[in-house]
Amino acid sequence: MIPVPVLIETAPRTEVQKIEALIEAVANLEDAVFIRNGAEHTPKEAADHLRLKWKNAGGRVKKAPDFIRYCASESSLSGKPYLIRFKDGHMVLSRDWLWTELKRMEAER
Repeated sequence: MIPVPVLIETAPRTEVQKIEALIEAVANLEDAVFIRNGAEHTPKEAADHLRLKWKNAGGRVKKAPDFIRYCASESSLSGKPYLIRFKDGHMVLSRDWLWTELKRMEAER
């Protein structure tokens, strides 16, 4: 008898898991620089900052899009957008990069 492969369907990620995955994606970006209020930060520093903002956001952040909107797009002090500069020198708004990452993550499901 030939064994039949069993397809195991995984449960969709919770919103908390999506947010954690987005933060981890930031932390794991190699050779990237995060620019917040004109200052440069490592991916790990950026991830730590995003985690702190998430914690401080309280009940405002219920879903991953809320996290991107309220925590990961711009400085709550200056209103300046967060930027990511990649090794090749091109820069993107962190908001745009995170939206793309969220869509990619959700499409994997």
